Amino acid sequence: MANVRGFCGRMSAILLLTGSIVCNSGHAQEHAVISSDGAPKAIGPYSQAIKVGNLVFLSGQIGLDPTGKTELAGLDVDAQTHRAMDNLAAVLGAAGLAMKDVVATTLYVSDLKDFEAINRAYGSYFPTSPPARATVQVAALPRGARIEISAIASKP
Repeated sequence: MANVRGFCGRMSAILLLTGSIVCNSGHAQEHAVISSDGAPKAIGPYSQAIKVGNLVFLSGQIGLDPTGKTELAGLDVDAQTHRAMDNLAAVLGAAGLAMKDVVATTLYVSDLKDFEAINRAYGSYFPTSPPARATVQVAALPRGARIEISAIASKP
């Protein structure tokens, strides 16, 4: 509820399954779909990002090349992390945002032994004031990826 209060001030709010937030004043904040040709097209029934109020929720990105010319199998975790971050940056750009606007990320990794290499690559995108972050090891990721990164950004 704390995040929703930012949309409605101090009033109570209800998050509807339709993707709208309704404040007790009856006003709804619709969501807008954000997409970029600079990131791979969604490989499932989801959007690259959704904007609600001043927040942009970015779907997880793996190290796919948006042109489809590079296969994941040929990339080490460093290259996959950089590509995933570049994909996120492209979607952020389509929303009029940049990496400095990211407030939280979630990293899904197939092997926590890659943690050090991931941190080096990931950290290069946030030289100052890195966002909040969670990192979770998972059994598998789409297309054999070694890392997937999702993010939440705030539009000033």
